[in-house]
Amino acid sequence: MSSSIAQLRKFVAPEIIFGDGSRHAVANYAQTFGAHRILLVSDPGVLAAGWVAEVEADLAACGIPCHRFLQVSPNPRAEEVMAGARVYRDYGCDAIVAVGGGSPMDCAKGIGIVVAHDGHILDFEGVDTIRVPIPPLIFIPSTAGTSADVSQFAIISDPQRRMKFSIISKSVVPDVSLIDPQVTLTMDPFLTACTGVDALVHAIEAFVSTGSGPLTDSHALEAMRLINANLVALVDNPHDGELRAQVMLGSMQAGLAFSNAILGAVHAMSHSLGGFLDLPHGLCNSMLLEHVVAFNFEAAPERFIRVAQTLGIDCRGLSQQSIKQRLIAHLVELKRAVGLAGTLGSAGVRSSDVPFLAEHAVEDPCILTNPRRSCLRDVAVVYEEAL
Repeated sequence: MSSSIAQLRKFVAPEIIFGDGSRHAVANYAQTFGAHRILLVSDPGVLAAGWVAEVEADLAACGIPCHRFLQVSPNPRAEEVMAGARVYRDYGCDAIVAVGGGSPMDCAKGIGIVVAHDGHILDFEGVDTIRVPIPPLIFIPSTAGTSADVSQFAIISDPQRRMKFSIISKSVVPDVSLIDPQVTLTMDPFLTACTGVDALVHAIEAFVSTGSGPLTDSHALEAMRLINANLVALVDNPHDGELRAQVMLGSMQAGLAFSNAILGAVHAMSHSLGGFLDLPHGLCNSMLLEHVVAFNFEAAPERFIRVAQTLGIDCRGLSQQSIKQRLIAHLVELKRAVGLAGTLGSAGVRSSDVPFLAEHAVEDPCILTNPRRSCLRDVAVVYEEAL
């Protein structure tokens, strides 16, 4: 059979508990895994917001001690992963809880890899490099965007090479994701915008990916609908719990889509850019989005037309070129409405940096599922257009 539905597909996902208060199930799941001492991975910002102490209290109430590891940068670094692994071993931990955004969650995944293999995190760059099971992972996301809580990706920065690298394996899909919209109420508008646009890019790239299929398309389309309909209002009304829930649900749907369909050139280029200048990941995505869409459109016009329709663009009677222009204009306006109108040049990128960025972007695994085959020069041109 040759239909796309008949092709073999794999879909990986954690056990998910979604809804207000779901974070309080952390101790129950720790007990289910037989945990006796938890490594609690987070960062100073999440600590200040109060979520770390709350998780500690829930675990302590069930007689489960934990040890904090908070030395996590906004883009988690290889040496931080190694430091966390030492703490895990020193305190005899047997499970990991991460509460925070993508950085603590990715760092927690890296720590699990290192303690399971007794190696260095740099040894596991790439796809399916993990050979033995890692400790149980229980994640409580504090942002609505990165979807590290449902994905088979871990993104780590290597300051020595000034780049981020990807680890892709179903072994780093968390065992349990406690997705609680209330935890995102402490996000400021800028972080809300960055992570929300990141989630939208996840959904778009997953839908046009060469790895997309029936199991991922429905999640990607629903994610686009939810984020497009609610993100601008949420940035304007950051304490609205219902808007938080809608964007959080969209982020989860986008994560399930991209974890299985993988991504494309926006993320390949964003990983290179974020590692080079240590910029917020969602901001990097936002500066590249419309330029990559313009590059990719002709390679998958039917898919991008569906994206445009899902984002509320009336495509009736329009040529493909007109739809492309309206889609790009819509994405630019959405970014402007949430306060993300910067360019690569305004972020500090120079024309002389482009060869370095392009070289690392074409080596990123996400480039492999981009709908348009991309050579070094193609990627360099897109970077130049985004300056």
